Amino acid sequence: MATDLSRLPLRGQHGAFHVVVESPRGSTVKLKYEPTLQAFSISRPLTRGLRYPFDWGFIPSSKGPDGDPLDAMVYWDDSTWPGVVLPCRALGVLQVDQKKRNGKPGERERNDRILAVPVSATRAEQLQTYQQLSKRERDELEHFFLAAVHFADKDARILGWEGPEGAERMLRQYALTEG
Repeated sequence: MATDLSRLPLRGQHGAFHVVVESPRGSTVKLKYEPTLQAFSISRPLTRGLRYPFDWGFIPSSKGPDGDPLDAMVYWDDSTWPGVVLPCRALGVLQVDQKKRNGKPGERERNDRILAVPVSATRAEQLQTYQQLSKRERDELEHFFLAAVHFADKDARILGWEGPEGAERMLRQYALTEG
């Protein structure tokens, strides 16, 4: 029997939130979980030369302003594969807005990305906030996100960063269920 990964509990043990990996670190295509199929499909190839710098996925039992589950990038030095569920804690939020899907010209919507680290990532246990990453690394992450959607007609814009408290606020605000 298949499991709908989008309906897994938002949180697990000790308050960690779950991230379901869609596109693993190193992937050159954006994979998307399709709840109706209970399978992963190819959303689009990334721009030639780009690859995901870290595992990319979604937070189950959440629904962001764009109608999709909240997005998350998992900052660590390992890679997994599609469907792996990682218990994580937040380092921060990269705030992004983009053209509203099926909206009127000029309408925009938020599509923030939570930057998380697995609770089991012992080599990153000292990281508590995105501010502990170098400015260069934060700039590279911003550039990656803009380059990854450059040809997708989303007109994405970086609005700034917010700390782990902002990520937790998002999780509470956009949770579909308690847990």
